[in-house]
Amino acid sequence: MSSKLRVLIVGGVACGPKTAARLKRLMPEAEITMIERGGVVSYGACGLPYYVEGTFSNINALTHTPAGVSRTPEFFRTWKGFQTLTRTEALSIDRRNKQVHVRHLDSGEEKRLDYDKLVLATGGKAFRPPIPGLDLKHVWFMTHPDDAASLVQTIDQQGLKKAVLVGAGFIGVEMAEALINKGLEVTMVEMMDQIMPGIIDEDIARLSQIHLDDNDVELVLGERVTALEGDDRVQRVVTDRQTLDADLVVIGVGTQPNDRLAREAGLDCDRGITINQYGQTSDPDIYAGGDCVSNHFINRLVGERLFVPLGSTANKHGRVIANHIAGRPTPFSGIGCSSIVRAFEFTIGRTGLTEGMARDMHLDIAVTTWSGQDKPHYMEGSRLFVIKMIADRRDRKVLGVQVAGMGDGAKRLDAAAAAIYFGATLDQLADVDFCYAPPYSPPIDPLAVCAHVLINKLDGLAAGIGPLQAKDQMDTSECLLLDVRIEDEAKMEWIPHSRMVHIPLDQLRTRFDELPRDLPILTYCKVSMRGYEAQRILNAQGFDNVKFIEGGVGAWPFETAMPGL
Repeated sequence: MSSKLRVLIVGGVACGPKTAARLKRLMPEAEITMIERGGVVSYGACGLPYYVEGTFSNINALTHTPAGVSRTPEFFRTWKGFQTLTRTEALSIDRRNKQVHVRHLDSGEEKRLDYDKLVLATGGKAFRPPIPGLDLKHVWFMTHPDDAASLVQTIDQQGLKKAVLVGAGFIGVEMAEALINKGLEVTMVEMMDQIMPGIIDEDIARLSQIHLDDNDVELVLGERVTALEGDDRVQRVVTDRQTLDADLVVIGVGTQPNDRLAREAGLDCDRGITINQYGQTSDPDIYAGGDCVSNHFINRLVGERLFVPLGSTANKHGRVIANHIAGRPTPFSGIGCSSIVRAFEFTIGRTGLTEGMARDMHLDIAVTTWSGQDKPHYMEGSRLFVIKMIADRRDRKVLGVQVAGMGDGAKRLDAAAAAIYFGATLDQLADVDFCYAPPYSPPIDPLAVCAHVLINKLDGLAAGIGPLQAKDQMDTSECLLLDVRIEDEAKMEWIPHSRMVHIPLDQLRTRFDELPRDLPILTYCKVSMRGYEAQRILNAQGFDNVKFIEGGVGAWPFETAMPGL
């Protein structure tokens, strides 16, 4: 019997290769074997929509290292020092004898592999909704390089023109851009009444939906797909309200943990395999990580357990598992639910809690929305975007941030993720020494400005109202909408309402008597800095019921009025 530690890893996409490579560096003498049911290992599944779009032309690039070397079993043997068995399926686990029963899918040969430590990195599988017609031709689940390659080949060879995407999550949004840019007509069907439900709040979703619509994505929201129809290939998508023509369908309605092996072996499972902070299952010699596990995404702020399958987290798990096996325990501290997606150069992202999540948890929160340019207005390439920020009223800690827009929201989201991770307050976030130069940022970074706005709300200075709440007040009660922009701005685009008054901010101190004192007043401008100033001016003149619409026209997630429309 060998005295070397035998580590067997089931799964070769993200967590598996990361565990093996890290462990081999820590324990060069260990005998590590990784098995993978498919024929391709260590591929970047998140890049599939960009191959479909044509961003890169070689599907095999998804398996290459940055140096261009293909991550094959031979690569892992010679470069990384561990054995990889592809087309090899794990059938069952014999925990008593510490063996895994496997079958080679091409030869049919079966054997048992011994282990001292076993790592389950079996990942997730695309959720198959219980609707008829999923097995028709021209229906894809975008999870593997073969899926993307066959989709592109079929579109090119058969001239497919009409695509229906079922689900408006990450895959749906990314595939919408990819297929529009390939010249197809795209309809996206989502059973909830917004895109990216559970990921972003309604106001951020509405802003993003306007942008998708502007880029010719037909959105069908609040409708449930009941069937796919066609003779041999899909030709129609039936919802509970209508029938849509389709040449192809992409299903993207979520991921399920692939936990069959663990369940059949008697390991504790919930929605996936249950693990501790080191990746150990209920059997201390068996580890698990990646999309196959459950109850491990613990928000550092509130202690809630969440399920958020991400490739980045799978790689973190791999490192945690390898460290623990090697006697260098580094506990996994959870994630902040950071996620981001591009939609036609429009960034949509979130870190920490959404407003909806925080309210469901009955937290006492303060919320604000900011809009503005990501660089000074005089810089070429300066673009508008929106930041939404959530904080705890009691200790002023930042709980969540969302971004949407053409500006550089990604770097603000990453800074916010770090702030949330380290438990920063609004005041601390506003005091961060962000880099400044006109090609990169305004003098005060937008993330700090947004924090300032929320500080002002908590300190009783800013009486801001979110766009959704403002729209509800405008629709359901008497109020006056006050536009304080200059004349030329007010003629270009405005927020429509039955009772509107236009008084430029520089005239408000001499014209406030034109405003009624018996009506609530909502002020706004392009981004609502002047709206906030108008609120303060009117407060000083004895107007007690004044609020400014946060984010102004820039963050207004509903239709605006324009000349001639």
